[in-house]
Amino acid sequence: MSALFGKVCQNGYVVRDIASAMKFWTEVLRVGPFYYVPSVKVDWFRYRGVESPVEMSIALANSGDLQIELIQQRNDSPSMYLDFLRDHGEGLQHMSYWSTDYQALYDRAIAAGFKVGHEGQIGGPQGRFAYFETAGHAGTVIEISDISGTKGRFFERVKAAAANWDGADPVRTVG
Repeated sequence: MSALFGKVCQNGYVVRDIASAMKFWTEVLRVGPFYYVPSVKVDWFRYRGVESPVEMSIALANSGDLQIELIQQRNDSPSMYLDFLRDHGEGLQHMSYWSTDYQALYDRAIAAGFKVGHEGQIGGPQGRFAYFETAGHAGTVIEISDISGTKGRFFERVKAAAANWDGADPVRTVG
């Protein structure tokens, strides 16, 4: 538990081949089902304050209360995802903290000295997210995410599906 951010709600993994990653997680680790979004529609995305037209696929599943996110960027637009792949290869890129009072959490993080690496919005103003640079901490980035809107309800659906998952229908395409 972080006194600043709260509890870790998600571990995000940057991968080069999301289909292979979902296969590993569902067949080897038996975590699933994954909700796969082949083309994430972002309202806006900025990398270090500059607009960046990122194209990506994501897949979400839960392992208990912890959400697992797999991310494959589909283009070469600047992002912390590509930075991580270049510097570390595939793997755990971020830990995410969720809030229904996003702006207050964002403001506290900025006041505490955190610097935004990239940020964006999915599905309207209640779908904001920010990734903070974590120089001095090897590898893992800190993300905060607004779950006060439709994204939060979708995350609850993902968690509920995992609770009694029997291995059937391991990948469920969304959108």
